[in-house]
Amino acid sequence: MRSIGRFAAVMALTLAVPSVAGAANKEHQQLMAEIRMLQEQQQQLQQMLGGLADTLKVMTSRIDSEADATRKAFADQKLLVSGIGDIVRVLREKADDTNVRLSTMTQELQALRQTVASMPPSGAPATTNDPAAGDPAAPAGAPGGAPGPGASNISPTRMYDQSYADYAAGQFDLAVDGFQAFIRTFPTSPKAAEAQLYIGYSLYNAGRNTEAIAALQKVISDYPQSGSVSSAYYKLGLTYEALKQPDNARKAFETVVQKYPNSSDGVMAQQALERLKRRDQDEP
Repeated sequence: MRSIGRFAAVMALTLAVPSVAGAANKEHQQLMAEIRMLQEQQQQLQQMLGGLADTLKVMTSRIDSEADATRKAFADQKLLVSGIGDIVRVLREKADDTNVRLSTMTQELQALRQTVASMPPSGAPATTNDPAAGDPAAPAGAPGGAPGPGASNISPTRMYDQSYADYAAGQFDLAVDGFQAFIRTFPTSPKAAEAQLYIGYSLYNAGRNTEAIAALQKVISDYPQSGSVSSAYYKLGLTYEALKQPDNARKAFETVVQKYPNSSDGVMAQQALERLKRRDQDEP
C-alpha cells in the first residue's frame, strides 16, 4: 500500500511540473509582449519628437526670413525717406534761388521806374544848389545827407537777396561779405539770424571749416530764439564731422534731435547719428 501511495505522489508531482512551467512561460510571453509594446511606443514618441524638431526648424527659418525681410524693408524705407528729404531740400534751395532772382528783378525794375520818374523833362532849367538846404546831388551817407553810411538808399530785402544770390551762385566769399555788411547795416532786421546762418553755410562750402564753426556758434549765441538755431546745430555737426571730430559732431546732432525732434533738421540729425554709429561699427 505504501508503494502504491508513493507512486501516486510521484505521478502527481510529475503532472504538476509541466503546468507550472506552462504558467511561467505564459507570463514570460506576456512580459515580452508588453516590452515590445513599450518599444513601439518609444519609437513612435521618437518619431513625433523628430517631426516636432523638423517643424521647429522650418518655423525658425521662416521667422528669420521674415525678420530679414522686415529689416530690409525698414532699411529701404529709411533710404527712401532720406532720398525724399534730400530732394525736398534741393527743391527748396532752387525755389529760394528763384524767389531771390524774382525779388531782385522786381526791385531793379522799381528802381528803374523811380529813376525814370525822377528825371527832369527835356528843356527844364537846371536845379540850383541851395547851401542852406543841402546839396540834393550829394550821395547818401555824405555830410548833410542820410544819417546812416549809405543805408537810406539801400533796401534791406534787396541787400539780403543779393547776398543770397551770390551764395546760390557759389560765390561764397562775396556772400560772406554781403551778409556781414547786411548785419552791420541792419542789425535788428528779422533776417539778421538767417544772414549769420548763411555766413556759416558759405564758409563751410568754401572749405573754411574753422571759421564756419565760429560763425554757426554765433547764430546760437546771438540769436537763441530764432528759427535758425536748429539748422546751425545741424550744420555745426557736419562741420565737426568734416574736421574728423566725431565726438563733437555727435554732440551737435544729439542736441538737434533732443531739442527739435520733429523738424527736418531733427530728422537729418538722426540720420547723421545712425551714419556715425555704422561707421564706428565698421571700423576695427
